[in-house]
Amino acid sequence: QHLIVGFVLGYAALWLVRPITGGSYHRKLTRAVGMTFFLLKEIVMATLRVAWEVVTPQRLRHQGIVAVPLDASTDTEITLLANMVTLTPGTLSLDVSEDRSTLYVHAMFGDDPDRVRHEIKHGFERRVLGLLREE
Repeated sequence: QHLIVGFVLGYAALWLVRPITGGSYHRKLTRAVGMTFFLLKEIVMATLRVAWEVVTPQRLRHQGIVAVPLDASTDTEITLLANMVTLTPGTLSLDVSEDRSTLYVHAMFGDDPDRVRHEIKHGFERRVLGLLREE
């Protein structure tokens, strides 16, 4: 109860000084909440897909390792992206290239590498960069 009241009061105080500080806290909070819901949705959808693969006799998976070019450049951005990918059932971050320009991902459903790349770049990475980079 005290935590919620403190958060609301702190948020209100930051909103009042928004013209002075530029208000990036409010944008980042909104993006963090959005990213959390996106990640939860992706985890649920991937869990259902993997569970369906396990309980059905027909095997739809074609595993593969996909190289995903990165726009993320800092250790924090790359780590958060790799962890989000690994948290999603059916995918696992394996390695980052030495020049930190490529993330290697094992995908349980890797039969279409371009689709896997697109989902990571335009889903996870876009949200990570939107949250962590200044505007």
